[in-house]
Amino acid sequence: MTMRADATRNLNAVLRTGARLLAGDPTVSMATIATTAGVDRRTVYRRFATREALLAAVFQAKLDSAEQVLDAARLEEAPVAVALHRYVEGIVPVSREWPLDVRRMMRADPVANERRETQSRRLDVFLDRATAEGLLRADLAEGWTRRVLDQLVDSVAHDFPRLDPPQAADLVVATFLDGVGRH
Repeated sequence: MTMRADATRNLNAVLRTGARLLAGDPTVSMATIATTAGVDRRTVYRRFATREALLAAVFQAKLDSAEQVLDAARLEEAPVAVALHRYVEGIVPVSREWPLDVRRMMRADPVANERRETQSRRLDVFLDRATAEGLLRADLAEGWTRRVLDQLVDSVAHDFPRLDPPQAADLVVATFLDGVGRH
């Protein structure tokens, strides 16, 4: 069943507003989310019976967005530097739009957690490929390059909000490849 355009807009507003407000205050009320999103409180409660249901929908939306970025980056077939730039350029807006940490909630949802772990493995396989192709150092502690990449993305997304996604990707890729790249 297709939702009406206004219902879709309202749902998107509630999800995005919920993500932003819950990231700042996990105890924010559903009424506050509704008011800030510009919808009636009853609209939110009709769609989401509990805060946990809203939170689960926010996390699913974030996972959907992240999956689209992973697919568009073409991690398996594009040249590593190109795929890395595409990934960062795409994931920065996702991180800004959906600022909640999915790992927290996913522990309680095994299906969603498996989806998150599958996405994470895709990125790990890509970084293994980058190392095998000689773009990244192989002598670093296991998991270090991934941790560095994740921190750079998180930092540029949230600490440098004025950088547009292409600029943010340029900065992250240059820092990442120069910092953990092979010299």
